[in-house]
Amino acid sequence: MRTHLLKVRLSVLVCFLSFLTSSTKAQSITTGNGKVEIGLGIGPMFFLGDLGGSAGAGKTFIKDLDLPLTKLNKGLYLNYYPAEWIGFRLAGNLGFVEGDDAQAPAKGGQEMDRRERNLNFRSKINEAYAAVEFYPTFFLEKYDGLLGKLRPYVLGGAGVFHFNPEVRDVDGSWVKTAPLRLEGQGFAEYPDSKPYKLTQLNVLVGFGAKYYIKENMYLGLEILHRKLFTDYVDDVSHDYYIDPIYFDQYLSAADAQKARRLYYRGTYSFPTTQPYQTFAERGDPKQNDAYFSTILRMGWRLGGNAATKHLKCPVFY
Repeated sequence: MRTHLLKVRLSVLVCFLSFLTSSTKAQSITTGNGKVEIGLGIGPMFFLGDLGGSAGAGKTFIKDLDLPLTKLNKGLYLNYYPAEWIGFRLAGNLGFVEGDDAQAPAKGGQEMDRRERNLNFRSKINEAYAAVEFYPTFFLEKYDGLLGKLRPYVLGGAGVFHFNPEVRDVDGSWVKTAPLRLEGQGFAEYPDSKPYKLTQLNVLVGFGAKYYIKENMYLGLEILHRKLFTDYVDDVSHDYYIDPIYFDQYLSAADAQKARRLYYRGTYSFPTTQPYQTFAERGDPKQNDAYFSTILRMGWRLGGNAATKHLKCPVFY
């Protein structure tokens, strides 16, 4: 009888201590969130460059977006979280950008210069980058685990991207422009026009938010902007047209023929046979190109279980 009473008392003591432990140290009875996260994203990629745009003078950022030409960007992500308030990301994206002066509206303003310039381009964008994410609201959270939490964040990083601009030929086919050197890149007669590399570095800044629909699964939205160090994503930069006689000097006969056909496609109404010398501007060298994307994201945490371990009191019969 005393032995049975002793067991009951010990059981009560264990339950009491367990209750105190779970109340005062809730973190100690969770296994923690996983530190590795994988994800995917999809959304539109927007080009910011010389071609196309809206009414009036050309503007920076979203005012000059050509929405009808917008294509989807697709990406994969791998994140590591040494702590819940900071994450390190590796990612790769496949995108597509395009610009066309025909998209500028015909309202009789300064946009008419772009319409009559009549240039266009398209290019695939292959991108890989590393970034750091910061979650400032983590320090305001009231409970452990991830389920039901909304976590806004900011991020910044650097990457490498590859582009290869093409223009539409008179027969509707697409021709890669880098080998044609349409602005005299590398020509001795145009020393300020330098050849450009098709693979370059970029800098990324952005912000977004995640909402965890499960302990290990989230849905999110992110806006990510890329600062570039080139003005040739659309193969248009300098504010002049070169003299086409130099194509024969620097290019093969076949490429020179294409270059003469494609370097100038203007439909200007002014009376001249040499628009490249006096009247027309090909591009704007004062600002580099850029692009950004709006991404719907979905991700999963790996290797963690934030479910609380319930401690039960022993039962004796």
